[in-house]
This record gives sequence, structure tokens and C-alpha cells, in this order.
Amino acid sequence: MEYRRVVVTGLGIITPIGNRVDEFWNSILAGKSGVSRLTAFDPSSFTSQIAAEVKDFNPLEFMNGKEARRFDRFVQLGIGAAKLAVSDSGLNMDKEDLNRMGVIVGSGIGGLHTIEREHREFLERGPEKGPSKITPFLIPMLIANMAAGHISIALKLKGPNSACVTACATGNNTIGDAFKIIQRGDADMMVAGGAEGAITHMGFGGFCSLKALSLRNDAPEKASRPFDKERDGFVMGEGAGILVLEEYEHASERKANIYCEIVGYGMSGDAYHMTAPDPEGDGAKRCMEATINDAGLNPEDIDYINAHGTSTRLNDKIETLAIKSVFKNHAKKLAVSSTKSMMGHLLGAAGGVEAAICALALLKGVIPPTTNYEYPDPECDLDYVPNEPRKQKIKTALSNALGFGGHNATLAFRRI
Repeated sequence: MEYRRVVVTGLGIITPIGNRVDEFWNSILAGKSGVSRLTAFDPSSFTSQIAAEVKDFNPLEFMNGKEARRFDRFVQLGIGAAKLAVSDSGLNMDKEDLNRMGVIVGSGIGGLHTIEREHREFLERGPEKGPSKITPFLIPMLIANMAAGHISIALKLKGPNSACVTACATGNNTIGDAFKIIQRGDADMMVAGGAEGAITHMGFGGFCSLKALSLRNDAPEKASRPFDKERDGFVMGEGAGILVLEEYEHASERKANIYCEIVGYGMSGDAYHMTAPDPEGDGAKRCMEATINDAGLNPEDIDYINAHGTSTRLNDKIETLAIKSVFKNHAKKLAVSSTKSMMGHLLGAAGGVEAAICALALLKGVIPPTTNYEYPDPECDLDYVPNEPRKQKIKTALSNALGFGGHNATLAFRRI
């Protein structure tokens, strides 16, 4: 079978460090932190009191008031990022066959704001009154596929339509699945990525209870410190990262601006533990190897890895081990960075945003830094591009995403 080439022609980004591509990229290059004391609610009774929240997002820029009231926050963020991505792509939908254009957008958690709010109101109104006090919009507002569904409706995209829920690997899985759909000829364009808006009492509190979050409440901007010896947990974030993927000839014919080409996708399962990674890094290793093989590359062809790099004790150590296992002597020549150091962990949206970072790094010839890298860890001994961006032409990049449940997904991108 002859596979079609797939390129990235549009980026839509809503994050704690910027809601437009230029603003976001400038923040990355400046090492700006989006972490601060949590404002969504009073966190005083929580062990961790910091988060990476989206700033200055107005859903009414992307939808009307009635729609905004009926969309959970993750859907609002997803629609906003999708519309920005399509606008960035320059596509004129009036001239396109919308039956050949689809959507795969996922969320790691889904409509937690809706669940908590409606449950609270149900109890306050009196559960003895039964379902008459439950909004008929409850289920359509909370289910995790609704970002994809509403993006399809808003943009009138009638091609393949799906969602993915693989925890922190969600964004990579959606982009990889969309890549394969175009590659095999089932669509010409796909809107793909992730959206997450789960900073609620229960969502945030659950991660606190899991003892997964950083406790650097007195220095929020220093809290996310991937690969650093003093790391003590991740910082919970929110946002959306959406890419427009397009068949190469289709993009070329309309003279689209192309960021890069997506050339490989791999996934694997740890089959080990519901939250902890395989201690030998076997799942991440096999995932990267599958991606490199899918792309028809050799390990020595890879120049840069945007690491999952969560700033937790286990992840950073084991991801480093997996990289060394795959790349062997070449591992020391690789540039590896974690941009979660600046914007926290966006959970199901992380892969979408980090894929966009890879696209920008390839296009602009700049590798983003790992900020807050101060104390080297002997178990994390690669080149993490510490604290400052690096001007360097790179030809190929990988982006890793490793999720609870042992879900691993890696993408490969190439400069075009």
C-alpha cells in the first residue's frame, strides 16, 4: 500500500503561558512560567496550592453565550483552540469537501466541572425530588467525546469523527490516529489534539491525595522542575492544543504554510501498574522504537525529543532510562527538554500542545529549554537543554506522552 504524506498546517494553542501561537512561543523562548497560586477556588486546605491555569480566556470569542453555558470548560477550551488552528491553517471551508475532513480530539478526564457543579446542586435541591432536578444537558456536557463532537458541529466537518481517552497520552494518540486516517486515504484533513479543564476541588484534590503534585507553594514558578534532583511532583495545568493535519498534496495545491511533516506514530502498554511506569522503562522504550520504525528512520536520525518530563521522581528517571535504552551512544548527542517546566502538566491536552512545540522548533530552528534545572540528578544524565533555548537546526523530533494505565504514545516529526 502506498501511504500518503501528512503535514501540519495549523496550530491552535490555549495554555497557561499564552493563547495565541506567537504569544505562546515567545513565552517558551523567554522561559516564562504559567504557574501561580491557584485561583479557581481557595486552596488553603490543600497540600498543594499552586496550578498552571489558563489566563484571559473568554469563551465568547469562540461561541455564543447559550453555547458557552452548555459546554463544560474542556469543551470551551477545545473549540477555541480548534477554531484558532483552522484559522491559522488558512483553509477556506467554502471551497473544501467537508465529507473529507474530520476531527479526533480527546480529554484525559472530561467534564469534571459539570459533574461537580450539577451534583452539588442536585443535593442542595433535594435528591428526594428525583431526576426532575437534574439538567437534561448533564450527560452531553460531561462526556469526554464532546470536544470532538462540538468541534465537528461548529466547523461542519463530516469526515471521521472520534475521541480518545488515554490519560496523559490522549493528545498524542489523537494526533497519531488522525495521521493514520489521512495517511491511508480516509480523509484529506483532520483536526486533532486534546483539551483539558479539570482544575476543580475533586480533580485537584485527587492528585493531592495521590501525592503526585509539587508542594513548592512558596515558589510556584520554580515548582515544575523536570529532571532536576530536587523535583517533588508535577504541577496540574489546563488548556488545549489542536493541530490541523493535512495530506501533503492537498496542502501544496492550496499553497498552505506548512510547519512540518508528521512521519511516525507508535504506541504501547506497560502492562505493569495503574499509575507507576514500568521500572525498566520497557513500555516507553518499545513505544519510541515503534515510532522510529514507523517513520522509516534510524535512532541516529533523531535530533530532539520533547520529553513527557512531568517533574515526578519516577517518570523522569524512567523516561531517561528508556531514552538511553533506545538510543544507546546517540542518547548523549540528543537534545531532550520538557516544556512542562513552564506550563505544568496539561494532562489530556499535553500531547497536543507539545506536538505544536515540536512543529515550531523544527520550523524556527530553536530548541525550547527545560527551565528550573538547577541540581543535576545522577539518574537523569542527558542533555536537557537547561534553562535557555538553543538555536539549532533540527531535522527530526520525537514527542513522548506516557499516561496512567500504562498508555504510551510517541509521535515523530520532520522538517520539510
